[in-house]
Amino acid sequence: MKKIVTPFLLVLLVQLVTAQTTRNIQLLDKGWRFLNTDIVGAQSLKYDDSHWQEVVVPHDWAILGPFDMNIDRQIVQVKADGETEKKLRTGRTGALPMFGIGWYRKILPITEADKNKRISIEFDGAMSLAKIYLNGVYIGEQPYGYSSFVFDISKYIQYGKQNLLAVQLENKPESSRWYSGAGIYRNVRLVKTEQIHVVHWGTFITTKKLSAKSAEMNIKTEIEGNPDNSTIKLVTEIYSKSGEKVGTTTSTQKSTEQLVFNQQFKIKNPQIWSIETPLLYTALSKVYVNNVLTDEYKTTFGCRTTRFDKDKGFFLNEKHVKIKGVCMHHDLGPLGAAVNYRATERQMQILKEMGCNAIRTSHNPPSPELLQICDSIGLLVDVEAFDEWKYGKNKNGYDNYFVAWSQKDIRSMVRRDRNHPSVIMWSIGNEMTEQTMAEGKEIADALAKACREEDPTRPVTAGYSKHNDAIKNGLADVVDVVGFNYKPYDYKNKHTEFPNYVLLGSETASTVSSRGEYKFPVKEIKVPWHNDYQVSSYDLEYPNWATTPDTEFEMQDDNDFVLGEFVWTGFDYLGEPTPYNEGTPARSSYFGIVDLVGLKKDRFYLYQSKWSDTPVLHILPHWNWEDRLGQKVPVYCYTNYPKAELFVNGISMGVKQKDKSNKYTRYRLIWEDVVYQPGELKVVAYDENNKAVAEQTVKTASEPFKVKLTADRTTLKAGGKDLSYVTVEVVDKDGNLCPRADNFLFFKVVGAGKLKAICNGNPIDQTSFGSNYMHTFNGKMVAIVESGAEAGEVILNVSGGKLLQENIKINIGK
Repeated sequence: MKKIVTPFLLVLLVQLVTAQTTRNIQLLDKGWRFLNTDIVGAQSLKYDDSHWQEVVVPHDWAILGPFDMNIDRQIVQVKADGETEKKLRTGRTGALPMFGIGWYRKILPITEADKNKRISIEFDGAMSLAKIYLNGVYIGEQPYGYSSFVFDISKYIQYGKQNLLAVQLENKPESSRWYSGAGIYRNVRLVKTEQIHVVHWGTFITTKKLSAKSAEMNIKTEIEGNPDNSTIKLVTEIYSKSGEKVGTTTSTQKSTEQLVFNQQFKIKNPQIWSIETPLLYTALSKVYVNNVLTDEYKTTFGCRTTRFDKDKGFFLNEKHVKIKGVCMHHDLGPLGAAVNYRATERQMQILKEMGCNAIRTSHNPPSPELLQICDSIGLLVDVEAFDEWKYGKNKNGYDNYFVAWSQKDIRSMVRRDRNHPSVIMWSIGNEMTEQTMAEGKEIADALAKACREEDPTRPVTAGYSKHNDAIKNGLADVVDVVGFNYKPYDYKNKHTEFPNYVLLGSETASTVSSRGEYKFPVKEIKVPWHNDYQVSSYDLEYPNWATTPDTEFEMQDDNDFVLGEFVWTGFDYLGEPTPYNEGTPARSSYFGIVDLVGLKKDRFYLYQSKWSDTPVLHILPHWNWEDRLGQKVPVYCYTNYPKAELFVNGISMGVKQKDKSNKYTRYRLIWEDVVYQPGELKVVAYDENNKAVAEQTVKTASEPFKVKLTADRTTLKAGGKDLSYVTVEVVDKDGNLCPRADNFLFFKVVGAGKLKAICNGNPIDQTSFGSNYMHTFNGKMVAIVESGAEAGEVILNVSGGKLLQENIKINIGK
C-alpha cells in the first residue's frame, strides 16, 4: 500500500524542515590550532599549521604559566603625602605570559548547501587587538578585548573549497591593571541565515506596565535583507519557562533594506522576575517572506520594573531593595579568563549564598554566560564599559583606541545585553583620568547619550574616585546615578549639597585578607605590610584609599537614600596584589571576600551575617596557637543572632551582643582578652528570649593524619566542559582541620575526565595551576576535575608524604 501525503501534512512537513534550516548556529569550540608566535603569512590557506598546538576555544594561552615576576614589571606614578613618586609594580598583571602575538586557525564547516545563505562569524570576546581573516583576506578587526563583535563573511567564502578562519591577537605589555587573559577566551559561533533575517542583537523587549494581573510589553525587532518588494511578516510568540505559549502577535510590512517592527503584547498573570523568583520568558521571532518562513530568533527576557529614587533608594517591582553588591573581575581564578559556564555559575552561587544581590562587572563588559546566570538565579547587574577613556592609565591601554572605537564598543555592549532582566544600569567608566578635566563632561555626556539611545529604559552611572572633581567638572551631572568610589564619609554631605543626585557606593571597602591568616597584635592597619606577604583575616587591614567593611555598613545603614554598595571584590583575582605590589612574589589579589579558587574567607561570614536572612554563627580565628601559649588571642564572632556566649574549654568568657558604641561592636561580637590554651572554643547563640538556638565549636587539631575530599558535585555531564570542584583538606585523626598545614600533595585522575587545575588560594604560591602537585594553604586547597567527552566515571586520588591518601569518585553522565 502506498503512503499518501495529504496537502496538510505536506505543508506541515515543509514548515518543520524550514524551521530547522532557517537559522543555523554552530559553536566553534573544537578543531582550532594555535601558536603563540608572530608568523608571516599565517592567515594563508597555503601555510602548514600541522605543528601548531591543538586547542579548544574558549582558550587562555597564558594561564598555565609559568609564573615569572619579571613579566610586565611596571613603573607607575604614585601620589603619597602630596608628592608624586615612581613605584615598581610586580605581579600587576598576574606574572603570567599573556603578552605577545598569538595566532588561531580553523577550517569552517561550510558546504555547497550554504551557497545562498548569509553567513556570519560571532565572537563573544578575543583578547586583544583581534584581526580576522578568511582565506587569507582581511575581514576586519576589534581592538577592545572585552567587546563582542560580528562579521558578515558571506562574500569571502569559497564554495567547493576549504574556508580557513585565521585570527591574530596581540597583547601588548603595560596594557592592563590586572590579568586580562590572552587568546580567544570567549565563545565563537558560525551563524547561517536566509537573506532576510533578524539583525544580530536585533530585538529589544521592555516592560511598559506591570501588575500581578498583567504585563504590558513592547518588542522592537530589526530585520535586514535584500529588498525585492516582498511582504515581510513578523510573528512573535511568547513562551513561559515551562514551555507554555502565553501570547502571539503578528505584524506585516513591505520590505526595505532594513525594517523595524514595534509590537505590543500582554501577558496575563505574569511570572514576575525578581531576586527571589527569577522567572524568565522566551520570545520566538518568526520572519516570513511572502508567507515562507525565513528566520527564527530567540530572545530571553523577564517581566520586571525598576525605579531609582534620590531619597528612598532602589525599587525592583516597586519593592525597596538595598543593593548588596560586589565588584568582579572576569577571570575564573586557576582557569584564567577562558569562559566556563559552570565555573561562572559556581562563583555566582557562592556570592548569592552570602546574601549578595548584585554584581558590578568591573571594569568591562562581561561574558554573556555571566548575565545568563544572573538572569537565572536572581542577581542584579551593573554592566560597566571601560576602565580608561581618552587619557589612559596604562602605556598601551584602551586610551589608544578610545576616540575611534568607544562609541561602537559601548553601543555593542548595550545592544547585546539590554534584554537581560538582571541588568539594571550601564556604567560608562571607572575612576577615569578625565574626572579632573573640563573635557571630562563632554566625553561622559557622549557615552551616556549612546547608552540612552540604545536603551532609554535604564539609568547611566559611573564610578567616581575623585568625586569632588567629577562634580566640579560636570561629569556627575550627565549620569543618572552618581557612583562614589570609597567615599562613605561624604554620602550625607553630598546628599545635602546636591539633593537631586541619586547616590551609589559604586566601589567600597577594599579590605584585604589572606584566608586563614591571623596577625597579632590585632589592630586596624592602614597600608599593611607583613614580611610573609600575607594579611590578616581579622578583617581590619586595608590600603590607603580604603576602609573596613564595617565603615561602609555604618554609612549605608545611616543613609537610606544611598542605593547600596558594590564591595571590592567578591573573589580574589589574578594580578593587582595590593598591598604587596613592590618587588614581592605576590601574583594575585587579597581583596576578595572569597579566595581565588572559591574557598570562603572569614569575611564571607561577616557579609553573610549582615546581608542575608540565613542564620549565621561563625567564630575566628582557628585554635592552633602553640606559639602563643598564655598570650591573648582575641576571638571574633560574625553572627546575625541577637547575642552569643563564648566558652574556652568549658569556661564562659561572657555573653556579648552588638551595640552602637563603635562600628566594630555594631557588626561583630568581640572577646578581646581571651588567653590561648589548647582545647576547645565554643560559641553559643541565644535568641531574644535568651534561649540557646545554635552553637559552633573549633578544636585544637593534632598532627596532620589524612586527606579529606569533598566534591561540590559528584555527577557531571559528558562533553568536556562540566566541572567538579573538590575541596581538599588536611585533617587530624579525629577529622579536625589542621588550620596551619602546608602539606605537599599529589593529584591523579583516571577515567572519563581529567584534572583541569589545582589551586590553594595562596597569593604568593607560584606553582602552575596546571601542575599535579601543590602545597595546601592553611590546610586547604581545591582540585578541579573536568568531564571527558564520553560518559563513565572519574577517580581523583590525592596523596602526600605519610598522610593517609583519599579517593573520590565522580560520575560522568550523558
